[in-house]
Amino acid sequence: MRFSRRLFMAAAATLIAAPVYAAEKLSVVATTGMIADAARQVGGEHVDVRGLMGPGVDPHAYRQTRTDIVAMTRADLVLWHGLFLEAQMQDFFHDLGKKRNVVAVAEGLDKSLLRSHDDYADKYDPHVWMNPALWSGVVEEVRDALIDAQPENAEVFTANASVHLAELARLTTYARDAMATVPESARVLVTAHDAFGYFGEAYGMDVLGIQGISTQSEAGLNRVGELVDLLVERKISAVFVESSVSDRSMRALIEGAAARGHKVSVGGELFSDAMGHDGTYEGTYLGMLDHNVTVIAGALGGDVPGRGMNGRLSAGF
Repeated sequence: MRFSRRLFMAAAATLIAAPVYAAEKLSVVATTGMIADAARQVGGEHVDVRGLMGPGVDPHAYRQTRTDIVAMTRADLVLWHGLFLEAQMQDFFHDLGKKRNVVAVAEGLDKSLLRSHDDYADKYDPHVWMNPALWSGVVEEVRDALIDAQPENAEVFTANASVHLAELARLTTYARDAMATVPESARVLVTAHDAFGYFGEAYGMDVLGIQGISTQSEAGLNRVGELVDLLVERKISAVFVESSVSDRSMRALIEGAAARGHKVSVGGELFSDAMGHDGTYEGTYLGMLDHNVTVIAGALGGDVPGRGMNGRLSAGF
């Protein structure tokens, strides 16, 4: 059967005019805000990232919802932290990983760089984001996971990761210089739970948490009493609350010190297991750590710029 010239030209015109569609964005689901931010920084316009845990959410206690399950089973890539951070979801991720593309981005870190758990020989402190130099390794794991999921954009993901890693190196320098201005006698960081161990190791701080590495551990009266003694003996004047943990135990410390005639105030609120609100500088990893460094150093007598490394903190110190 022969086509007429008119029909042929019409078909050709249709083909020429047909729009060229860009490749679909990679659908990514991440558990914590920190991982979601890393995926956005590295993936750029080629990814659509959904974070499960928003501001003020405690990842140690978080359980997946039905909506979460639907999102993760439909995603091209699921990124979770690992190292027993999402303790209530671990079995779910292991099962999901048998059918879907699921990556525990902190599990790939060199275990010799991690802090061992006090009670379990095979467990590690998961709060690696408290040291931006260590978090850089997680960003690299995110980069590799994105490349595996969408190899055609490998060059873009690699370039974006390099830019973000340079920002983390600058943040590391700022944190080191800021904490170095804190007087030696004041380098004690007292918080609700032991989330700042990597921060303390990186910047020469004694870090004391009322609870252990997990917020699921209970703060006993003996522990509170020990910390009250320390606050009084070392004349520590500031403790810090956390955005994702109740301040009940911190109030007990302050009241206990007051009963001993020693005044302790709240040095500020820190981001521990969750970042700030979406759309704010503190809602990014850089802003989260910039805030923590600036607030801690400033409250303990250090010399820091009022609005942090980039002058973008929403509230000056």
